[in-house]
Amino acid sequence: MKCLVEHKFVIHENYSVFYYISGSKENDLIVFLHPAFADHRAFDRQIDFFANNYRVITMDMPGHGLFQSGRARIDHTIHYIHAIMESENYNKAHFVGVSMGSLIAQYFALHYPEKVHSMTVLGGYDINADNKELNKAQRSENLKWFFKALFSMNSFRRYVATVSVNRPEEKVHFYEMAMMFTRKSFLAMSGLGNVVKHREGVIQNYPLLILCGDRDIELAIRMSKKWNEGNPSSEFYMFENAGHCANMDDPEAFNTILMEFIKKAE
Repeated sequence: MKCLVEHKFVIHENYSVFYYISGSKENDLIVFLHPAFADHRAFDRQIDFFANNYRVITMDMPGHGLFQSGRARIDHTIHYIHAIMESENYNKAHFVGVSMGSLIAQYFALHYPEKVHSMTVLGGYDINADNKELNKAQRSENLKWFFKALFSMNSFRRYVATVSVNRPEEKVHFYEMAMMFTRKSFLAMSGLGNVVKHREGVIQNYPLLILCGDRDIELAIRMSKKWNEGNPSSEFYMFENAGHCANMDDPEAFNTILMEFIKKAE
């Protein structure tokens, strides 16, 4: 059954921050954070499933969806999340981040650790670790994005849709979200430099679930496994026949695994 989704916004730092909320106000909160070049619609397959038991928030981060201000940076998302939680009278939330969203979720936990009930990371990596190999690969990928976007944004959008999901219908879904991402949107992405840094002595005091799809690139899978192996308190699961955004490629399995994890974390 389709649930009611309210489209709301808060004003923070003189920006209108758009978010979408569903489920009963009496339930615990889940905050879903989308991957780069997509928007809140990346979780269309999760809303109805979780809103029966939880209060569910999705949002558009700077440069994505309806949040098109050229001055807002992606790292400031953590403060926008905090403002949304205050507006909705929630002190804690379960955080679920996909790709870039998983980096922002961890960055939020660095600044507001007391507000994190649990953390689920899909297609992400430890933002505090020494990520030299990954950073080198990301610079190469960024160069590829730059040249595609320079000559044709539609070519760029088709490319990111192709590498983000495995199922043809989800490639179309991702491309439709990427239509909202423009050349000006890249300005917001500069804030990622503040998010991913080698930090010593960071203590993770929340339950952690690390997820990946078996059709993701080899480096992403290896980084997810390495993170889990170095963290004795984390849980790990790999989805079959799913790409980088496995929540879109295999929503049934994703929803089931995530629900089981959150129930245990409560």
